Amino acid sequence: MPSLLRAAAIASGACTAFLGASLGASGQQPPSPARADSASRDSLRRTVLRPVTIVATPAARAEPVGATHLDAAAIQLTPARNPYDLLRQTAGLEVHEQGQGPGFASDASVRGFSSDHSTDLALWIDGVPINEPVNGHAEGYNDFSLLFPGGIRDIDVLRGPTSALFGNFAVAGIVNVRTLERMRGSQFTAEGGSFGRGDAMLLTGFDHGAQGGGVLGARFQHEDGFRPNAHYDLGQGHARIVHDIAPGWTIDGGAELYGGRWRSAGFLSEDEFTNHDYDIVSNPTDGGFKQRGQERVSLRLISNSLLWRTTAYATQGRWQLYLTIPPAGGRFEGSGSQTEEEDHRHGYGLTSALTWDASRGEVTVGTEGRWDRSHYENYFTTSRARDSVNALVMARQLSGALFAQSHYDVDPRLRVDLGARFDEIGTNSTPDGDVATSASHGVFSPKLGALVHVTSNVGVYANASRGFRSTDGVISDPTLEPIVVWNYETGLKFDGAVNGAPVSATATLFRMNVSNEQTFNPLTGEASNGGASRRDGLEVDGRVPVGPFASITTNWTFLDARYRHLTAVSEEASQPPAVLDGLRVYNTAKYVGMAALEIAPSRAWWRVRLAGNWVGAYSPFDEPGEVIGAYGLAHVSGSAQWGAVRLELGVRNLFDRAYPELVAGHVIDPGQPRAIFTTLRTTF
Repeated sequence: MPSLLRAAAIASGACTAFLGASLGASGQQPPSPARADSASRDSLRRTVLRPVTIVATPAARAEPVGATHLDAAAIQLTPARNPYDLLRQTAGLEVHEQGQGPGFASDASVRGFSSDHSTDLALWIDGVPINEPVNGHAEGYNDFSLLFPGGIRDIDVLRGPTSALFGNFAVAGIVNVRTLERMRGSQFTAEGGSFGRGDAMLLTGFDHGAQGGGVLGARFQHEDGFRPNAHYDLGQGHARIVHDIAPGWTIDGGAELYGGRWRSAGFLSEDEFTNHDYDIVSNPTDGGFKQRGQERVSLRLISNSLLWRTTAYATQGRWQLYLTIPPAGGRFEGSGSQTEEEDHRHGYGLTSALTWDASRGEVTVGTEGRWDRSHYENYFTTSRARDSVNALVMARQLSGALFAQSHYDVDPRLRVDLGARFDEIGTNSTPDGDVATSASHGVFSPKLGALVHVTSNVGVYANASRGFRSTDGVISDPTLEPIVVWNYETGLKFDGAVNGAPVSATATLFRMNVSNEQTFNPLTGEASNGGASRRDGLEVDGRVPVGPFASITTNWTFLDARYRHLTAVSEEASQPPAVLDGLRVYNTAKYVGMAALEIAPSRAWWRVRLAGNWVGAYSPFDEPGEVIGAYGLAHVSGSAQWGAVRLELGVRNLFDRAYPELVAGHVIDPGQPRAIFTTLRTTF
């Protein structure tokens, strides 16, 4: 089997002459108020076949998995400062922003995975994986800034490694983004807000039916930041075009581009944070830039009860970062030092799958291949001048997978899901001036789930699944084994109606056992591995109508995440290693959640959203046994529509709560104070 997978990976890499397939959205979405003259549809709707393939199909309530669905209306109305904050406010993810700039990925955590730079989550946009393998800063570096907000059709957040359609980095879950396939007319959006925030976006498109459709967009954003030396600029481009080339055949191409440049205020000591000394700058030369692009081309065929899709893609990126490592500049213990990191990369990939639709179920089989090349550089610097070399390494990674996913309706009350995938990953590392090393690893990931309808409204489900992700440091040591997790969960799903309005709720108990666990310091990049941990928890989510024109949406995770066996290297050379057995997992909270009241009369020209998100007692990085207090943030937003013009007003952190975004080794990145967002949208 390993040799077969190597051959499949090589064949897939060779096929990146851009045969490809749309992993675009399925199903039809009514246009949002801001797109009153636009149409969004998917050409897959012309057949009765339900396209459960690869990654782009929305998660269904009938599936024995836990998932949160976000539509375009909720995304537009949430007063979020960036995509990480958006998911914190709408999907209940535990987020700890790094606070360095838009290209410096933050931490989005699900089910108690520390997820330094969101590496435990797999992010996909229209069937293309976003996580960056062989990355010297963090393996699977996950930069959400590539998301183009105006082009998002909807988002699914799947919890746990429950789907065979996703492989590397999907240990905690998956964030699956689908963009608009087509629209009519144009939309211009202008946003202003606190701390010098300005944002302008133009989105335009066309819909010629079978002759083609598409969406094109451009965006520029600037913010001064709430601290000195914290400004940034971000530019983005988005494109998607579809065309029917023959009966049943559709070609679909797309691209996501962005570039960001920023300055960094650095981190604060605990005393400085307590005293709200936000004007302190660790090093005025800290900052950086990032450029990222991805292009894809796709082909899909629908014939009777068969659906075939193939997606081929290319990626490019460059990142340069100057960061003063805490303890910083002698303001508190230690002297600190600035480092420069550079990452140059490009890669190619292909995913192909075939789905058979039967009267009582579906079967999908497919293959996936990916090749990535990165050049990582790390220097000690003083005010951006290089003093000495810390690390120079060139790495290449070739991965291939075979996967199968199926479901079968045994009878009207019982559904069984069965899937599996086998991944093989080969990495070659060549440190500067040293000999090359290489190694490969294979991982088998079975998936099994079942859902029983005990009544017409209530279902009981259970699943067991295995997932994995490549280990931090594999860029320089390819022999490191992947981190592996076994996930077990069981839950209840309720779907009904109150006075004609839909009601849904889910409660899930889960346990996740992790081997070859790592702990991370997001500020220094240091890591230790070889341990084990477990995560036990309860997830609760629901959407309930309140009266004829309002609803409450909520999502909570209650968690006990502890190391079973782990010894971490101390940040202080004079201190012995820290034994973490039985202690709480770093960078996780005892509970995390969100709740929102949405008021939207069906024929009214206005709507209002009142929301809050909460983070329970939190275990910071590199502070064994320490737990800091809980906090909650309130947000309010609303919109009003006059013809083709829509005005939105939002206030984030309404009560101006002081809170820590990230705590690590007794240094803190402070959270943003109260901020006001005003947005004007017009369609034409």
